[in-house]
Amino acid sequence: MIITISGEPGAGKSTVAKIISKKLGLKYFSIGSFLREIALKRNKGIVEINKLAEEDLEIDKYLDSKLVEISKKDNYVVDSRIAFYFIPKSIKIFLKCDEKIAAERISKELKNNNGTRVSENYLGFDDVLKSIRLRKRSELNRYKKTYRIIYNDLKNYDLVIDTTNLTPKKTAKIILSFVKLIKREPSV
Repeated sequence: MIITISGEPGAGKSTVAKIISKKLGLKYFSIGSFLREIALKRNKGIVEINKLAEEDLEIDKYLDSKLVEISKKDNYVVDSRIAFYFIPKSIKIFLKCDEKIAAERISKELKNNNGTRVSENYLGFDDVLKSIRLRKRSELNRYKKTYRIIYNDLKNYDLVIDTTNLTPKKTAKIILSFVKLIKREPSV
């Protein structure tokens, strides 16, 4: 079983993907963590590295190679904005969220320093909100130019969940129910 989880910044992709992988006993991969590693090595924030990736094609080539490598495996969950494109045989999930709620979530995570956003240094909520908007614009432009795809076009996904008013556990429960339903359907 292969599940790809895409979505907007702060919608809960990584958190939910980790819950799903644990519940189903699947391996977990995060393309965002690979991007954050690049950002740390280059002493850049996530917005800066996304902007840089618009010109430096090596960044996306590296991330693409990771997705291709992962796609050859079986039984995993991967969170990535464009995994649906590289792994079309997957169960494709998209998480969306009101951007102000997303900014609150990211701000809280940064304040508590308890997440994977080590390369992101923000001063507060307004900076996070601005960062989300810049990042979305940068990624949409980059993916459209490079792959001719729009990652947040909901037609690309099997299941779309608005996580604005959901906890990660409730979101995971919805996904698990969907996966269970799909597994019961006879294949054509």
